[in-house]
Amino acid sequence: MENGTQRKHAKIKNKLLLFLLPAVVVAILVLVIISGYLSSRSLISMATSELNSSISNQADNIEAWLNENLQNFNTVKLLVEKSGASDEELQAMIDSCYGFNSYCKNGPYIATKSGKVFKAENSTKVINDVTSQEWFKQGITRVNIAYGNTYKDADGTSVISASGLLDDGSGEVKVFAADLSLDQISIIVNSRVKMDNAASFLVDITDDTILAHRDSARVSTKLSTTDSNKLMADIAAKVKKRNYNSVSMDSNVVAFKTIAGTDWVLVSYVAEKTIMKHVNKLIITLAIIGAVAIVLIVLIINFVVSKVIAPIGGITQNITDMSAGDFTIEVARNSNDEIGLMSEKVSEFVATMRGMLTSINDESIKLKEESESSDRVSKDMYEASQAQSEAMQNLNNTVDQLAVAVNEIAENATTLAMVVADTRDNSQQANNSMKETVEISRNGKKDMEQLATAMQAIKEGNNELVDSINEVGKASEEITKIVGLIAEIAEETNLLSLNASIEAARAGESGKGFAVVATEIGKLAQNSAQSAENISRLINDVGEAINGVVRQAETSAKNIEKNSELIDSAVETFDHIYNNIEKSNELIDLMIQDVQKVDDVATSVAAISEEQAASTDEILETSKQMVEQANSITRNSHDVADNSHELAKTSEMLTSYVNQFRI
Repeated sequence: MENGTQRKHAKIKNKLLLFLLPAVVVAILVLVIISGYLSSRSLISMATSELNSSISNQADNIEAWLNENLQNFNTVKLLVEKSGASDEELQAMIDSCYGFNSYCKNGPYIATKSGKVFKAENSTKVINDVTSQEWFKQGITRVNIAYGNTYKDADGTSVISASGLLDDGSGEVKVFAADLSLDQISIIVNSRVKMDNAASFLVDITDDTILAHRDSARVSTKLSTTDSNKLMADIAAKVKKRNYNSVSMDSNVVAFKTIAGTDWVLVSYVAEKTIMKHVNKLIITLAIIGAVAIVLIVLIINFVVSKVIAPIGGITQNITDMSAGDFTIEVARNSNDEIGLMSEKVSEFVATMRGMLTSINDESIKLKEESESSDRVSKDMYEASQAQSEAMQNLNNTVDQLAVAVNEIAENATTLAMVVADTRDNSQQANNSMKETVEISRNGKKDMEQLATAMQAIKEGNNELVDSINEVGKASEEITKIVGLIAEIAEETNLLSLNASIEAARAGESGKGFAVVATEIGKLAQNSAQSAENISRLINDVGEAINGVVRQAETSAKNIEKNSELIDSAVETFDHIYNNIEKSNELIDLMIQDVQKVDDVATSVAAISEEQAASTDEILETSKQMVEQANSITRNSHDVADNSHELAKTSEMLTSYVNQFRI
């Protein structure tokens, strides 16, 4: 401010940080919250999918186990049906099947409607009142064997029976059945859960009996909506509605899966806190990352803002220094943005002002020096005018000596003209000899070109010869094929003659004439084969000879090619020689012209020397006029001295103005 107090200025850096930092912090917090929410949704969805996958895998294992055993029982049932065995044989077959399945400890058994039972001798199964048994009631209603409801055997073991009508052709109603222990199903349900901390249990929805559970106390108990365990009660309510969609209940994710071929439902569940444990860990990690990111971004923003704003502080200080008259400052340009452009323009202004002030200061100094110099010059001019008259006299003496020297130059120029004339005659003779050499090299060049043309024709003729020989080779190959065909025909003819001879021999006396003809034909075929072989051998010899000729022709072609290259090289050499000789001839012509010019110059020098002798008189007259001019200069030197004093005063005043600035 004006009354001696300094006004406080807020920094741009602080303003930028005040606006940027809250925005960055809020943005990172929002990102962390959104990421945590989306991550929790994603992890719950993934956990549900994994739970469904796990329960599907368990159900598949149970179904596979049941189907495997059912197929085993069906095999035994079909075997009994096809055997048509009597009661004794049927008992023997049942005894032989005892222990065939490790999960069916008592083996298969058969019961009739009349109450007769066929079971293995070692079986411990107790069957009283056959028609009242559940497996018998279910089995009598179906032709194909299938699983029924679970129940406890006489020894208290939970089992499931597979039963069906037995059609052995006896006409009596019989039911084939076999019991499976549920222990293996419990193992599958309790041990094959793929998801960590998840649990499963199996329930029969016909009577809500729990068939398998990791808590052995719940096995064979009923699944009830009044269960003290809220999760089990909620599951019971959902099972009653026959709604088997995956849901969240009582802080657990629950999945359901029906077992094909049975009335069983497999239930699997996992606590949401187990899933959320990973979500909470992720949220904590995101929060830590967000905090670190905030710190890093604050540091980066502070660094970036400092880098961006720093040049403005320097520009502000430079402008302050300029307002105080200091133009010795250096404005640095550290960026290519608007601040850099501002720095550049300020630097240009400083440089312009520095240059202007420097120029003014230099001009004032020069003006002062010139005023002092003018004073000195005026005095020197006066002294020089007096010395000039003395110099004129010395000039007259010099002119006399110059006339003598000019006469000597004229004599030397005459001698030079004679030498140049002799040189010109010798150059003319050399020019004539060089022209003859040029004509000879031209003829040699033409002869070499004709030789190259002839060699090319020889090369083309040799190539045509190689092509013709190759055609002959191809024809010989065709002949070889034809001869081979003749040999094959002869061989076939020979075989035919042999067959004819055999047939003639079989014909006896009546076939003798035909045998003679067959023999002659055989001999003719042998001769033809032998002739074909000889022809083939001759053709092979011809082919080898042709190949030799082709190789020789190819060698000749290569030699011709090499000679052609040498001739081409010689032609190029003759071209270079011819060109060099022509250049030499041109240089000799130029040399003759230069000698002529030297002759002309020598003649001119003689004439000029005579003119210089006449010019010395004019120089004497000019020296007299210069003496008069020296006297005039003496008078004018006094006026120059007076003006130089006034100019010195003006330069001192201009220098005092410039000294107010620092440059």
